[in-house]
Amino acid sequence: MSTLGDSIVNDDDDLNSDHEDHIYGQEEVSQQQQLEAKKISSQKLRRFDSLDIESSKFRSHQHLGAKGAEWSVILNLAFQSIGVVYGDLGTSPLYVYPATFRGGIKHNDDILGALSLIFYTITLIPVVKYVFIVLRANDNGDGGTFALYSLICRYAKVGLIPSQEAEDREVSNYHLESPNNNRLRRASWVKSKLEKSLFAKYFLLFATMLGTSMVIGDGILTPCISVLSAVGGIKEATSSMTEDRIVWISVAILVVLFMVQRLGTDKVGYSFAPILCLWFLFIGTIGIYNFIKFDPTVIKAINPWYIVQYFKRNKKQAWISLGGTVLSITGTEALFGDLGHFSVRSIQISTCAVVYPSIILCYVGQSAVLRKHNEYSSDAFFKSVPGPVYWPMFVVAVLAAIIASQAMISATFSIIQQSLSLGCFPRVKVVHTSVKYEGQVYVPEINYLLMLACVAVTIGFRTTDRLGNAYGIAVVFVMVLTSSFLVLIMIMIWKTHILLIISYVLVIGTIELIYLSSVLYKFDQGGYLPLAFAMFLMAIMYIWNDVYRRKYNYDLDHKISLQKVKEIVGNTNFYRIPGLAIFYSELVHGIPPLFKHYLDNVPALHSILVFVSIKSLPISKVPGEERFLFRKVQPNELNVFRCVVRYGYTDVRNEQDPFERKLVERLKNFISEEYQFSKTIQNNQESAEKDGELDDTLVEREIEVLEKACTAGIVHLVGENEVIAEKGAGIGKRLLINYGYSFLKRNLRQTDKVFDIPRKRLLKVGMTYEL
Repeated sequence: MSTLGDSIVNDDDDLNSDHEDHIYGQEEVSQQQQLEAKKISSQKLRRFDSLDIESSKFRSHQHLGAKGAEWSVILNLAFQSIGVVYGDLGTSPLYVYPATFRGGIKHNDDILGALSLIFYTITLIPVVKYVFIVLRANDNGDGGTFALYSLICRYAKVGLIPSQEAEDREVSNYHLESPNNNRLRRASWVKSKLEKSLFAKYFLLFATMLGTSMVIGDGILTPCISVLSAVGGIKEATSSMTEDRIVWISVAILVVLFMVQRLGTDKVGYSFAPILCLWFLFIGTIGIYNFIKFDPTVIKAINPWYIVQYFKRNKKQAWISLGGTVLSITGTEALFGDLGHFSVRSIQISTCAVVYPSIILCYVGQSAVLRKHNEYSSDAFFKSVPGPVYWPMFVVAVLAAIIASQAMISATFSIIQQSLSLGCFPRVKVVHTSVKYEGQVYVPEINYLLMLACVAVTIGFRTTDRLGNAYGIAVVFVMVLTSSFLVLIMIMIWKTHILLIISYVLVIGTIELIYLSSVLYKFDQGGYLPLAFAMFLMAIMYIWNDVYRRKYNYDLDHKISLQKVKEIVGNTNFYRIPGLAIFYSELVHGIPPLFKHYLDNVPALHSILVFVSIKSLPISKVPGEERFLFRKVQPNELNVFRCVVRYGYTDVRNEQDPFERKLVERLKNFISEEYQFSKTIQNNQESAEKDGELDDTLVEREIEVLEKACTAGIVHLVGENEVIAEKGAGIGKRLLINYGYSFLKRNLRQTDKVFDIPRKRLLKVGMTYEL
């Protein structure tokens, strides 16, 4: 038997395909037809679920900047993106050549080989791969590893998070696409294999966790290497500046940088773009000056044959030096990760018009200087700066390094928020620092942990050489994972021609794997650091997510049927007291076992009960008007409702408007809409018209009861859960649940703190889960 939700989804899909470009005002004309369609569908059912009905009537929302935006808006976004996205990529010329030629320059043509490597690496990876291919694989305008995972989960049933349970999918505003006659066989075959393989599902989740952990590792390493490289330039001006002083100056800058995070990037955001524009102007102009003055023949490096000769001359050392060359594309993942703040077109324009030419000119200029002065290889950037502009360049370099650090720290906060929303990270406080830009967040606990890690890494490593080894592994790992996800998207979603997929794997994939082999060679020289960070973060993510899913499945297996709820509420032994009680639960369908546990100890119920399930869907945003979904438990006299509150992984949770006020407003709207819908689906239209006046009276009466309950008082009931391993569980399971999860839960925030539930009206119900 088909479900009403499925029927309406199909109706809406047809409607959307015919009227894809219509605005909401135009769609209101067809609401009556939609209601009639629902009427026909509902006749096939034993019952209808208003959660299904309400969830399926909304259409997908595309990112506002995706298409149709005016050029003035796109150009403005392109300008702003320069200050947010390119700090890390733009400051890489500070340390690439020193990391590439650690043993000095053995042959003058080695400079041409290195320049050719840098030119083709930057052209193929940031520009071709990311700007023109990966940016297309966005999740309704949002990018990053989670966006790729979300996209795959939407086209194949491969998700393991609770939002992907069969019942939960019915109340999501995304649909799983089924194979059709036009789908290529390989797309259907790959999709089928992924859906049937439990290993593949776990692998995709682990890969997503690994990718996000590596980007967080970037958030630790970027401030260290950027600030150390910039401050190190002062050695050229004074010999009294020792390595110790450079380290401690860098530490002081890092501490100040992390202390001002609480102010939010919105306070200084508009100063970022002008400073980085000045940085790109400086490095591009100086690059042209050095190119003309020292050696214009470096233009020969555009011939990739110099790369072949470079490897022939240096063999193993050339392969090892790739660990330095790859630093020229650090920060590339930010092109994709920060997409949600801008648009695809704006990032394409800023990359191709400003960033790419400036960086290439800078490397060309440094190469020209090195061709005449091989001894400058240990500090190529500041040695190539002309004397008269040295100090202005030094100041701008330090500012650019700080901005680069700021961008990665902000990205780390966003990633933690995404992980938290998908049940992959313990609860932490997320502060939204900007009313205008919802993506700008600050996580106090993570901020201080990052600060301690950065200070420790800076003091421990001291130089950019060893930091470069660590940084390279984090950068390349994320790129390889992105490519792996992208190939799946090409096959299953885009249905790309097989020759193009093979070409991508042979060119981009081969380059990234060669770079990965090189950076892994230096594992014991600092390369272990990002992997250690990633393993630590993945352990936290895995422990939390695993127990989170176990606990959800326990609730699902032990839920209370609606018939049982009717018996409990109708029992004369229970008192109904004035007020509105909100029970929080993970379940979408069914009443959680917590409710029965509460009634066993407190034989009293409020006049109105609302079972609230706060769900995190694997999509980026859920529009505010679509956030609350309701269903009324029959009969009406019980005054019991189920409510699902849906959030995307970039949605604001701690909104300024009180959560309970929004819930009550939407509940009132639902009561009115439910009666309107009920009248429409009645078989006899005449009797519906006769009963219209009576229905209106019932609506007013029910809303009046709700208002009286709210006036009497609202109480929030939250489970105070203790989770332990079941009797007879293995030692691994006991360690995971009794020690790992319990430690995280004791030291991190509870539900009431995360959702700002008023403590004066909070009641915690203790319950033990044996998993």
